[in-house]
Amino acid sequence: MTTAGTADAVAYDPARVVASLRTLAERTGGPDGSRRLCWTPEWLEARALFRESLATLPVEIETDEAGNLWAYLRGASDDMIVVGSHLDSVPKGGWLDGALGVMAGVELIRALAAEGVPPVTVAVVDWADEEGARFGRSLFGSAAVVGSLDTEAAAALVDKEGNKLPEVIGEHGISLDTIDGARTRLQHVKAYLEVHIEQGPVLEAKGLGICTVTGTKGIERERVIFLGQAAHSGTMPMKMRRDTFVAASRFAIALNEIGRRHDGVTTVGHAQCWPGVVTAVPGETRVTMDMRHIDKDALAAMFAEMQQAATDAAEAEGCTVSMEHIFRIPPMPFNPRLLDAARESVREVEGHDVELPSGALHDASEMAREVPTVMIFSSSIAGLSHTKEEDTPDEHLHMAVDAFHRTCRRAIDLVVAGEL
Repeated sequence: MTTAGTADAVAYDPARVVASLRTLAERTGGPDGSRRLCWTPEWLEARALFRESLATLPVEIETDEAGNLWAYLRGASDDMIVVGSHLDSVPKGGWLDGALGVMAGVELIRALAAEGVPPVTVAVVDWADEEGARFGRSLFGSAAVVGSLDTEAAAALVDKEGNKLPEVIGEHGISLDTIDGARTRLQHVKAYLEVHIEQGPVLEAKGLGICTVTGTKGIERERVIFLGQAAHSGTMPMKMRRDTFVAASRFAIALNEIGRRHDGVTTVGHAQCWPGVVTAVPGETRVTMDMRHIDKDALAAMFAEMQQAATDAAEAEGCTVSMEHIFRIPPMPFNPRLLDAARESVREVEGHDVELPSGALHDASEMAREVPTVMIFSSSIAGLSHTKEEDTPDEHLHMAVDAFHRTCRRAIDLVVAGEL
């Protein structure tokens, strides 16, 4: 059974994908945006809708040891392609982020099932806690499946209400002691495909609706701690101060220049001073540092320059500096054969060869560690995501899931031919 050539003939309906997304938004959203924070009742409601969408299909539905929800359409072979994304959202998030990939996966399963038994097994997965919005550990479920989840670090995570991660996931039948069992889900998996909104402004600026995604950028994330001396703001002369916020400000400006110089991105996303009162020179300032690049050598150079910039900024203000590691993931280039399949699909749908790296992390970032992977992007209006204003024109959503479907068909052909 050759599948790519039937892409236009089968009952794959992009409009049905968008309709499902709107139903999800009605049930788990509101005036302030989506409320699908992982491990909450609203997230469970989203998963209930996912199960409802699969109710009439010949699939096996299972939850693994990490809380990932799988639906398997068994094929003539155990060889498998996996598609999907995540239903959880950030607080007051958007209606498309993550959910687009899950609902597009359901439609793929529906189209394949309508034709009979597919040549390979196809699974759609809703990954657990992709966002990490509650406990700060993004890609929780997919990291568990590929074996990159640090369970010792995860055990120490606490949300802003003081709830401990092991206790919260325990309420959902998940234990960090047995979570490694989720790794068995990779058996027989030959490819992973995901469709997602860009979450940035590039496609819209180019006047385009979709593109191929070449990979996800590597990330270095640190907490940078400047120590000086707190003092009275009225009595300590300027030239005698050891002002940690000034040091942190020097660092932030230098970090910005590092990102520009290397054509990467760098961000100081949070700053906090102590004593933190208007009448005191800050004796301690902590900032978070996030930097990203698609090239591992460029990322390494940026990181080294960042460390030197922090030292220089501290010394300039008579302070010291130290760092606490937060998160690291290398650049994840996607599979060449799947990239070719995605490029051909994008050309068929929109007639161009534009491709982008992803600046945001996705579950594809984790899966690419172990499995041939590719993604398709749709545009994002004004580049907005993780906000209630997140949106994409319906036409572009239709194009994205169309290109995704075509790419999945080509991936199936590659698996059948033994090329993945």
